[in-house]
Amino acid sequence: MKPTVTIEYCPKCGWLLRAAYMAQELLTTFADDLQGVLLKPSEVSGRYTICIGEQRVFDRKETGGFLEIKEVKQLVRDVVAPGKSLGHADRKMQD
Repeated sequence: MKPTVTIEYCPKCGWLLRAAYMAQELLTTFADDLQGVLLKPSEVSGRYTICIGEQRVFDRKETGGFLEIKEVKQLVRDVVAPGKSLGHADRKMQD
């Protein structure tokens, strides 16, 4: 069975648009690999987490900020489709 990604976001912080954007990007990139993406308003202020099934792959409070979408895609890819190429999103940034 394909996994579901859950993005739990703080509605009081105005992070719904960020969550919806990330959901769209994940659904586009992993159309054949995901069951879906669930947007879940959090009851905890300031929360923004991304889970795949029961596995948390990102927590804004632990990292001290948000990731770029390419980094989120890499985290999700590493769990749901480790062999999948993300094209330009896999390239390392040059110093």
